[in-house]
Amino acid sequence: MDVVGRFHLADGTEVKVITGVDDHSRFCVCARVVARATARPVCEALQWALGTHGVPDQILTDNGKVFTNRFGQGPGPVLFDRICHNHGITHRLTAPYSPTTTGKVERFHRTYRGEFLLDHDRRHSTIEAAQEALDAWVASYNAERPHQSLGDRPPAERFALAAPRGPVDTEVELPETEEPAKAPRPPGVTRWVDQRGSIGLNAVRYRVGPTFVGEPVEVVVQDGLVQVLHQGVLVATHAERRRKGSETTPTTAPRAGRARPASSGMTVVRVVDAGGSVSFAGTNYRVGRSWRRHSVEVAIVAGSVQISENGKVVRVHQIRHDRSKEHGAFATPNGRPRIKKSA
Repeated sequence: MDVVGRFHLADGTEVKVITGVDDHSRFCVCARVVARATARPVCEALQWALGTHGVPDQILTDNGKVFTNRFGQGPGPVLFDRICHNHGITHRLTAPYSPTTTGKVERFHRTYRGEFLLDHDRRHSTIEAAQEALDAWVASYNAERPHQSLGDRPPAERFALAAPRGPVDTEVELPETEEPAKAPRPPGVTRWVDQRGSIGLNAVRYRVGPTFVGEPVEVVVQDGLVQVLHQGVLVATHAERRRKGSETTPTTAPRAGRARPASSGMTVVRVVDAGGSVSFAGTNYRVGRSWRRHSVEVAIVAGSVQISENGKVVRVHQIRHDRSKEHGAFATPNGRPRIKKSA
């Protein structure tokens, strides 16, 4: 679920649209026009979607204040989280500054802007009229419009394959002091994403994506599915595949991100600048503002730039610098001496 704006009534008033897309079928389960995207309208849109289409197993959102108190100062969970808790819904959140995690609903927004908003922006005098027009477009999007990712079939055909859901109680209740115990998740294993954007598990390759090249991920196998998590966020799911005669999936706990020895050149020391980056071979690599003024080790490991501190991996990047300039970087293992300004 997400919130999209830039929709105006005839008098120029901007309204928001609370959107929701089914991850599997791309079926639009929610598109509600609201005057303001505050907590109450967003949660009313959520309750409308639950009452219309049933309760999902999980909901993925960003870290907006209407969705979560993850980075807020207030006490206890927000209303959105309480509704999810009351219905047994797992509320998943994206990692900070990771808009691609919610890429499917963002892609829906692109279609919405190109096929609906161009013809209906500043055309309707009331929210009710705008909602009626949006409902007609959503009905066509779900049931008639072919979707490329579904083999040019409309989303409704795949969404209809879902098991029927029971009635929904839309009353909001405060969660109990102690949440019900959840079944423990099986332990995962750590893998590094290679230059092709994939990982290996039991002699089988699984696709993760080029975005995560050089990054450590956690791999969890459960109920015949291979789930790949990056910084606690689910980024890929595959049906488990095994080669004949292979052993079962290892169940050792995930290893901490320990620095690996350099596989090309040597390890050099750099000081993180005020912007949270280090310079290596004439290229800046992001470390993070929390590491400003810290001395970190930089090394080339398996075709990636590994940044670590005291043997613990801080960040891994895909190589962006000119490889011919590495000899200059290795020639100054402790960085270039700073020039002191005279009084």
